Amino acid sequence: MNMRTAEFETWVGRTLQQVEDALEQWVPSDAPAGLGEAMRYAVLGGGKRLRPLLVMATCEAVGGQPEAALRAACAVELIHAYSLVHDDMPCMDDDVLRRGKPTVHVQFGEAQAMLAGDAMQALAFEVLTPDGEQVPPALQARLCSLLARSAGHAGMAGGQAIDLASVGHPLDEPSLRDMHRRKTGLLLQASVLMGAACGETSPVTWAALADYGSAIGLAFQVVDDILDVTQDSEVLGKTAGKDQDANKPTFVSVLGLDAARRHAEELRDHAHQALAASGLSNAARLSMLADKVVERDS
Repeated sequence: MNMRTAEFETWVGRTLQQVEDALEQWVPSDAPAGLGEAMRYAVLGGGKRLRPLLVMATCEAVGGQPEAALRAACAVELIHAYSLVHDDMPCMDDDVLRRGKPTVHVQFGEAQAMLAGDAMQALAFEVLTPDGEQVPPALQARLCSLLARSAGHAGMAGGQAIDLASVGHPLDEPSLRDMHRRKTGLLLQASVLMGAACGETSPVTWAALADYGSAIGLAFQVVDDILDVTQDSEVLGKTAGKDQDANKPTFVSVLGLDAARRHAEELRDHAHQALAASGLSNAARLSMLADKVVERDS
């Protein structure tokens, strides 16, 4: 491991611990009737935390406000966790394994899982809107807008609706790309832009960071589709081969495995080019996160 990689991994470990400590503090254990236990089971102690890392790395790159960024990082992870809880339920993807343990509805029942997801979605916006002066009201509003637009009907929820409607139906590449841009890509892009919003950026830098976020958002899904057919469930921490078994269109089924791998590399290259165009002098961690997205094995 070279010095640059070692420094990056140290930063990742430190940042993940910071996010975990904040989630531990902000996700309540005393919500009524066991709801807090289900929420904490869903979000604490697991997952890659890519979205929080993107928020924090971008904030650092633009010299932004660390307190606001930490809240944004936790909020986007809460939205992501809520979406996984709902996606895993029998009415959606009907999965029993997530992050190497039973899914929330298996562990706590379907009604409690539904409520835990609902509560985490609301908590995300509560975290973004603290009392006091630590996060200025205008920044609170901007962060809430970025997160809501990426998670709602035009973003993640809309993408999931297309996904469910596409089971057993062939999709061409543009339609598949649009589905995953909404379902996965926009929340990853929003993570980058929420970090950028915590500081000051020029229109050129903002546009370049949006381009970077779009590229790695799609790359993440392409790699997910590759891993679904090349790794086993123990490595992934979730059920392998499920998309193929459910006859869902994926980048592998549409492009083929080799072409999907090439496409992931092309998207990584595009992300690096976007960073080069951003004018930021402190974007090394964002560059390495793009590499991490494509080179991961789970």
